[in-house]
Amino acid sequence: MDKNLDIAIAGAGPAGLATALYLKRAGHKVTVFERFDAPKPVGSGLILQPAGLTVLADLGLLDDILALGSRIERLHGTDAKSGRTVLEVRYDARRGRRFGLAVHRAALFGVLHRAAAREAIAVETNVEIETLEAGERATLICGNGKRLGPFDLVVDASGARSKLRRYLGNCAKPRPLAYGAFWTSLGWRDGFDERALLQRYDKASIMVGVLPIGRPEPGAADMAAFFWSLKPADAEKVRAEGLDAWKASVVSVWPACEAFTGQIDSFDQLSLARYGHHTMALPAGRRLAVIGDAAHSTSPQLGQGANMALLDAAALSHALAQANNVDDAIGIYASARRWHVRVFQALSLSLTPFYQSDSTSLPFVRDRMVAALARIPPGPQFLAAMVAGTVIDPFRRIGLAELQWPVAG
Repeated sequence: MDKNLDIAIAGAGPAGLATALYLKRAGHKVTVFERFDAPKPVGSGLILQPAGLTVLADLGLLDDILALGSRIERLHGTDAKSGRTVLEVRYDARRGRRFGLAVHRAALFGVLHRAAAREAIAVETNVEIETLEAGERATLICGNGKRLGPFDLVVDASGARSKLRRYLGNCAKPRPLAYGAFWTSLGWRDGFDERALLQRYDKASIMVGVLPIGRPEPGAADMAAFFWSLKPADAEKVRAEGLDAWKASVVSVWPACEAFTGQIDSFDQLSLARYGHHTMALPAGRRLAVIGDAAHSTSPQLGQGANMALLDAAALSHALAQANNVDDAIGIYASARRWHVRVFQALSLSLTPFYQSDSTSLPFVRDRMVAALARIPPGPQFLAAMVAGTVIDPFRRIGLAELQWPVAG
């Protein structure tokens, strides 16, 4: 597209900031609107998969994030009672020496936010967007009645609780999932694999996880994301029983985790994550493109959330560069991401009950099926592609080539 556009982006999370960088560099005028009083990260840790790392490399930010994150080479899970390995996924099962990069959310946010500041991208805070009016151009309507715009394009990157996407109609709220998690960021402790996501399970109702996440900012100490799955409905009961009782439960499942529970002095250090599942049939409308968790959210079982958002940002930028007009670009974006999003949403939804549910039969199947799959080709290669985000090629239709591995880190 030859014309430079005036673009509004709702949400200053990774999806919004990555999109802002792409579009500002393409010559468009970009304004990011954030509902909080200051842009900030939400959450503890995540894994940037090869798909997400490819996008960050395309943005010229790979070295910045590698300097903060922790290289992850495998995902390993064991049964709490027997000690038997029931999950083993290695990134290098596929050619190319891929790896994941575990990061504190503050690290990813900081890298993107600093890049946006260098580009002088305008960010306006305390703006609660409710909906829009679209015709030849689009006007944003705020909760206080204020009108913003008009804009040539609005990008909804406001997350799973987006109000803006309701403008498209027939947009169901995310379906709540039964299980969530207590999570927190703690100081790293020796005795755990620094290059692995480690999990321990008791059936599917209890899961404890430890993920090395590097440093939230340059010069900070190394940290770990620590999480314990539970039903959000049970959280108050757990709190009422007391911190010591909860710590004892954790240590009974994984004794070595006393190195982390010993750092927790109050339930105030634990955040309760609630998960929901939804996939928009068409994340696009007149003058509106919906990206990231606003368009598709699910459990973190496959660790794809931030990576899918980064891919959406790259896809929208590529579509705008290809198309002759805004509406055509929005359609190209939606088409380019459709099957990759749907496949991974389906995989995540189908796998979640094997790891977070009240079922006794599903973890029995999991402990045997996944363990066998990890040993017998092409099982290891499929599992590696699944966590990498490349079971379906996400790159070709959005104008990217996968990052060339190996990368020092």
